[in-house]
Amino acid sequence: MNFIQNFFHVNHEIIYFIYGLMFFVLGLAIALQSRRSSRLDLARSLTWLAAFGFLHGFNEWGDLFIPLQAEYLSPAFILVLNYIHIILLAGSFTCLFEFGAALLEAGNRRKWMHISIAAVLVAWGIFVFLPLRMWIVDFDTWMNSAAALARYFIGLPGGLLAAYGLRDHTLKRIAPLDVPRIVRALQVTGIAIAIYAFAAGLIVPAVNFFPGNWLNADSFERYLLVPPQLIRATIGLIIALTTIRALEIFDVETSRQIEEMKRQQLVADERERIARELHDGTIQKVYTAGLLVKSAQNLAEAETPLAGRLATAVGVLDDAISDLRQNLNQLHAPPRPRQPFKILLKKLVTDPRFSSLVSVSLDMDLPDEETLRPECSAHVLAIVQEAFSNIVRHAKARSVVVTAKHPGERLQLTIKDDGISIPDHIIEGNGLRNMRDRAALLHGQLLVEKLEKGTRVSLDIPCEVER
Repeated sequence: MNFIQNFFHVNHEIIYFIYGLMFFVLGLAIALQSRRSSRLDLARSLTWLAAFGFLHGFNEWGDLFIPLQAEYLSPAFILVLNYIHIILLAGSFTCLFEFGAALLEAGNRRKWMHISIAAVLVAWGIFVFLPLRMWIVDFDTWMNSAAALARYFIGLPGGLLAAYGLRDHTLKRIAPLDVPRIVRALQVTGIAIAIYAFAAGLIVPAVNFFPGNWLNADSFERYLLVPPQLIRATIGLIIALTTIRALEIFDVETSRQIEEMKRQQLVADERERIARELHDGTIQKVYTAGLLVKSAQNLAEAETPLAGRLATAVGVLDDAISDLRQNLNQLHAPPRPRQPFKILLKKLVTDPRFSSLVSVSLDMDLPDEETLRPECSAHVLAIVQEAFSNIVRHAKARSVVVTAKHPGERLQLTIKDDGISIPDHIIEGNGLRNMRDRAALLHGQLLVEKLEKGTRVSLDIPCEVER
């Protein structure tokens, strides 16, 4: 037993370093995978868990580095470092508290939780730095007492709330997405956080008040031979690994968004094909049939049953042509609200389908109240949507710059990305052909240029304005 205790005592610096590293890695992994544009509520809540990882990692490293710096720095500076050290501990537990509250707020809007958490932190700070500091003269005893109170009143309830909130959110919001491996990872994360709440919230530095006077770090190590920091580091490793695994949910979300865009594009292409067949084939055939029936009507004697039947047939054929033209208009250019083009364009390029996958910058030199003709607006927006679909599906771009100007009676629009350039000898698919066809229908020009990094799509069309 003495050998085990001596081993951990000799290597306690390594244990503190690993302990802090586990939580710092947790925060770093979440920060690097930040998806603020995600439509999942979990993306916004994870910011609090990342903050907990960073702050708690720095706090634990403080136990390692502050004693080392005491040999080189002035006592006043070490005093400030110790104050920061204890504030980091309370702040990290507060972020864990907020993580649980944010997960529950996503479903129930429990904003009162945030007020309560802030009140607990303020009450702890006032009590610790004013009356407690005056009552306890010895600085080390005060530090242990302040840390114990932070663990009891912030760390323990914060960890339990985070574990409950993550479990509740996983079952209600993530499980319906049919991603069992990610659900399992989040469930393990929740269990690990709950265990950590007890390991960090109940095992405190040795103090002279209950329950810390009998359950503390010294008694824990004396009976179990293992320092609590090692247990917490192991739990932190589990939380980090399972959380990193669960972050795959954002890749799943992205893949599904791309699949949805592909499906919508297939539907749009099919609508376009049907519209062309109606225009080039069906309507022309029905129109020809109407002419033949009218010629037969002219040959028939007036006021005869045959003339009446032919007149009825002509009327039916005219109604059929009218219905076909109406269906053609609905297929080719679905009606859009008569809104200023500037608003319509901004809505399209900031749509979460695109803005969650690439960073979009919009530079518009357009009058606020300028409204284009409905058919012109519909075609231009369809071209922009197709360009964005190509970017997110093929270019692997990080950012897109959209520039729109309307000098005189022409609309000039440019879409430039920083992804993979379009191949030199590309075989144009339905998407590019549809873009060129729409530009041609507007008597304009569409230019697709290969850049050193990325591709630029330029549209220049005459467009009348409705004010």
